[in-house]
Amino acid sequence: QVQLVESGGGSVQAGGSLRLSCATSESPNDFIRIAWFRQAPGKQREGVVGFYLGRVTDYDDSVKGRFTFSRDNGNKVVYLQMDSLKPEDTAMYYCAAASRFRDTWDRASAYDYWGQGTQVTVSS
Repeated sequence: QVQLVESGGGSVQAGGSLRLSCATSESPNDFIRIAWFRQAPGKQREGVVGFYLGRVTDYDDSVKGRFTFSRDNGNKVVYLQMDSLKPEDTAMYYCAAASRFRDTWDRASAYDYWGQGTQVTVSS
């Protein structure tokens, strides 16, 4: 049973930083893709960053230059470093993993496993 557990969310002021963690039951390298998504109230879940092929990292345009994906295969953790946070970054953030390739990295349907989410709130 694959498990993904997010942590690190919280409330910060605009311009601040947070680092989200996603502890996985398997090594991140064992997944075809692993990604961070977010969902704000009343909006669709959207891809923030996707990592795949063991070397490719794609970021949504809205977070490029501000968010950084990283992974620690040995400790089975992936991270999302979020800097220069904006109020529009406020959302529930989810870790997702895929065991096979389908769709594009930023489609929720591309992933088989999801964490429970961690809330990020950015105030102006």
